[in-house]
Amino acid sequence: MNEQKLPAVAYFCMEYGLHSDFKMYAGGLGILAGDYIKGAKDYGAPIVAVGIKWKQGYTDQRIGPDGKPYDTFENRDYDFLEDTEVTVTVKVRSADVRCKVWKTEKFGNAPLYLLDTDLPGSGSAWITERLYGGGFGEERIAQEIVLGIGGVKALRALQIPVDVYHFNEGHAVLAATELIREKMQSGLTFEAAWRQAREEVVFTTHTPVKEGNEAHPLDLLEAMSAFNELSREQMERIGGNPFNMTVAGLRLSRVSNGVAALHAETANRMWRDVAGRSEIIGITNAVHLPTWADPRIVRAYEEGGDLWAVHMELKRELLEFIRERCGAALNPDRLLFGFSRRAALYKRSELIFSKPEVIAPYLESGEIQIVFSGKAHPNDEAGKQIVAGLVAMAQKYPGSVVFLENYDMTIGAMLTRGCDVWLNNPRRPLEASGTSGMKAAANGVLNCSILDGWWPEGCLDGENGWQFGDGYEADDPAEADRHDGEALYDTLLNRVLPAYYGDRTQWVRMMRRSIETIRQSFATARMLEEYYRKMYIRN
Repeated sequence: MNEQKLPAVAYFCMEYGLHSDFKMYAGGLGILAGDYIKGAKDYGAPIVAVGIKWKQGYTDQRIGPDGKPYDTFENRDYDFLEDTEVTVTVKVRSADVRCKVWKTEKFGNAPLYLLDTDLPGSGSAWITERLYGGGFGEERIAQEIVLGIGGVKALRALQIPVDVYHFNEGHAVLAATELIREKMQSGLTFEAAWRQAREEVVFTTHTPVKEGNEAHPLDLLEAMSAFNELSREQMERIGGNPFNMTVAGLRLSRVSNGVAALHAETANRMWRDVAGRSEIIGITNAVHLPTWADPRIVRAYEEGGDLWAVHMELKRELLEFIRERCGAALNPDRLLFGFSRRAALYKRSELIFSKPEVIAPYLESGEIQIVFSGKAHPNDEAGKQIVAGLVAMAQKYPGSVVFLENYDMTIGAMLTRGCDVWLNNPRRPLEASGTSGMKAAANGVLNCSILDGWWPEGCLDGENGWQFGDGYEADDPAEADRHDGEALYDTLLNRVLPAYYGDRTQWVRMMRRSIETIRQSFATARMLEEYYRKMYIRN
């Protein structure tokens, strides 16, 4: 990329997954953002990132003696952050809140600027204390004021020129209201300011379930000073009442994107009745290969080496990691499935156990081994029940099923490098993208997935992994689960197991094809090129 010819982009996100020990992330949204700004650095793209410096980050989620998850939080210090000596002020509940701006490029990333309200004597430390800790109430609105309005003010104070503002999810949409406020202050009408702001904003939506898209009552936004000098009528025109952050993002941007081709179709269908919204195109997520692909497997692939020998080295390292973490002893010669992601009902972590009479013999014999990991949101009791259920299965089949507590980037990297097969079985079309499968594929770990998220674009069935099912969708979740459960068992027992235990040559050929597929189509270079061509550069 030629930096001189490209528009300068400011990328806003609530979380960034750059390193396991830098607790600025909760899950997939942050990991994507981290990979994006690492890719921006690699390719010399004129991109800066804006976020929040979280004092405690997201939950550390442990498993108690009763087999249930519980949450812990601790204050964290990061002495490598650079003090920009810039402080900006935003209004929260009509009071002035000072936000200090820190910077880091430590992890091979484009410049990341983090706003922090934990200043001596401020009384506002609660705002940037905990990522996603308080649901959709006052705490979240205050955080979004800091991220959006404070983020724009920080860019101004740092004198960073910006051509395009990219909001990764709806948390940042108040940045656009700050752009509108600036333009109205210079003499434009609200309508003209809105039109001009739209030309500068692009938006990425991630959540393919309407109920999961954040909304706030206008009365609460007003009480929190989130109107930012706009009127109630103007705010309602932008986001409705309640004020929906995704609807606002769609109306405040000149173009929007879903994070896979299928997700773009789903999102356009979901929001088809929103008047004045931008078009939602598809730009499929990607992964930063230097972060996620083990150098040994990359070298073996590029030099025509022994992929299987390297894979077994990585698998043994994973099994030793598992033994150290939870004492479980798995067999390196037996087929190992990986499943690690946020604990949510639609991801159906326990689908493989849906017919005990079918799966139990394989677990009892050790012919199938499964390692799970994942966190539930601290306020999500249903998600915590999912985790408890997986822990119970690990206790029932201690030689074949494992649950690793406190899922993070370290666990994610170990699993996506060392498992044999990556299992993915959400209810279609509820998995927007699913980049963990890309990370696995980059290491020659074969995907076994329903046709959701990125997999309809990446699957060369039987060549680089397996699809199961036929893209089936049903209004009745129980019917979808029954259909997909049958398809999962059919694929596992009649295709995956015979290939693993019976045809090593075919397996290694699929591993090579898997790595090739990812490198060609699902690396950050392709994603960045598409963002510039389809969204950042005005046609």
